[in-house]
Parts: sequence; C-alpha cells; structure tokens
Amino acid sequence: MKKLSKVFSAFVKKPLTSETLESALNELNLLLIGNDVATETADALCEKIKESLKGEQIGRLTSKSKFLFEILRDIITEILTPERTIDLLEEIRIKNKSNNPYIICFLGVNGTGKTTTIAKIAYYLKKNNISSVAAASDTFRAAAIEQLSYHMQNIGIRVIKHEYKSDPASVAYDAVQHAKAKNINVVLVDTAGRQVSNKNLMREMQKIVRVSEPDLILFVGDSLAGNDALNQAKEFNNSVGIDAHILTKFDADAKGGAALSISYETKKPILFVGIGQGYDDLEPFDNAIFISNILDLKEE
Repeated sequence: MKKLSKVFSAFVKKPLTSETLESALNELNLLLIGNDVATETADALCEKIKESLKGEQIGRLTSKSKFLFEILRDIITEILTPERTIDLLEEIRIKNKSNNPYIICFLGVNGTGKTTTIAKIAYYLKKNNISSVAAASDTFRAAAIEQLSYHMQNIGIRVIKHEYKSDPASVAYDAVQHAKAKNINVVLVDTAGRQVSNKNLMREMQKIVRVSEPDLILFVGDSLAGNDALNQAKEFNNSVGIDAHILTKFDADAKGGAALSISYETKKPILFVGIGQGYDDLEPFDNAIFISNILDLKEE
C-alpha cells in the first residue's frame, strides 16, 4: 500500500498545468504498472483523471492537491465498487432457511494459501455459529488431501474425502449429501490448484461446479503475485466463473496494486484478505480503509 501512496502523492504534488498534464499522466501510468497495477487498470485510471480534469484551469486551482485527491478518491472508489455486493453470513442464513446447505467452491493455484484460507473461512463461520464441512476435491495431489485434513482437524471440522486420484466432483457431491443429511450449514469445496493453462483442470472445475451447484465461487489469489494473480483470476472467471475474491498475504503487500487490478478487471468484490498465518488472521476487505491507505496524501 505504501508504494501506491507514494505514487499518488508524487502525482498530486507535481506542478501541473494543462500543457504538462499529458506527460504527468504518462509518468503516473508507468509508475502504477511498476507497482502491480495491470496495464488496462492503469490506462483506465489515467483516462478517468484526464476526463475529470477536462475544461479545468489546473494552474488556477486554489487547492490543487485537495481537488486531485478528491478526483482520485472518487475514481478508485468507482473501481473498487463491484457489480453486486455480497454479505456472506446473510446469504448463508437465507439459504439455510430452505433446509439446504450453502455451498462455497474455492479456486486458485498452488502456493497461494488456498487450503489455509478454507480453514480460516471455516473458523470464521464457526465463530459466527455456522457449521461447515469440507470437501477434499483436490484429489490430484495426495498432499492436498492431507493438508486440508490437518487444518480442519485443528479447528474441529469434518473433511469428506475419497482416495487419491478419485473423481473430484464425486467428493463434492458426497460432501453436499452429508451436509443435507446432518443439517450442516455450509459446504467448503477445495479444488486442484494446477496452472490455469491446464485444460483438463478447467474441465474438472466445470464438472465440480455442475455437480455441486455452488452458491458462491471464490477465487483465492496471492496479493504479492501482482499481475500473475490477475491473470489467474481472469482465466478462472472466463472458464468457470467467479463471484468474489479473497486475497492472501495482504499484510505483506507493500504495493497494493493487485487489489485495484482484480477489482477493476473482474468487477467482482474482494470479500476477505489474509493478514497472517493464524486461523483468525482473516479480515473482511474494507474499501474505505484500503482507499485511505493508498491515498495517504497531505493537502497543500
């Protein structure tokens, strides 16, 4: 977050005139891209600033930095505002009224902290008196089944699992049936995390989604991965569909560009951010706090 804050701060303090605006925006664009903001997002942000300043006599503004700050805040708020907002606990309670479990499917590549994030969500639900069961539908790696079982055992959540290399969709199906039989509120479906270019993986994901009929498909992305995280989100969104995001390692992200890019490119909300290794190190993503952190600007 600190690096984006410095980028915006430097832009606001520039001696801008109508003549120098174009070169200042080009410089801002390059700095944004250098701080993990995707090219399309950086282009859009700069274009929106240009549109907002059209017709303004920049040099005559009595408080230029305040004016630019307000423009930036409005533009970034717009970028971070999703097509629809999701109140997870409320959605779960509404679905449970029909005596059916709420089903969450987790997508993401290996190494992003997906399995730990599933455990964090299970722990979060437990704290809110919502029961859950996990489906070990990453049958591609035996270690994935063991890892999920380890985390869920730590927080007292049952895992439905089959043999290594068994059909992932059938594991998800069995977990849903178990939840219905035992009146469990939520089913958490883990999935394989191979590279997104793997067509077999995408077919597997599509089958899991067809069989389990999730109410929510969550993409788990590593906020330190920058454009890689964005490309993964786009691939999953195009092939399977994504409803919302969770960004891991958010506490270590000095740049802050991934959140901005993923929000702009997918138009889906960021529900939570991971801020540590503990099961309670998960926070709801707060747009206002994020904007405040990346626009840590001082008025002239």
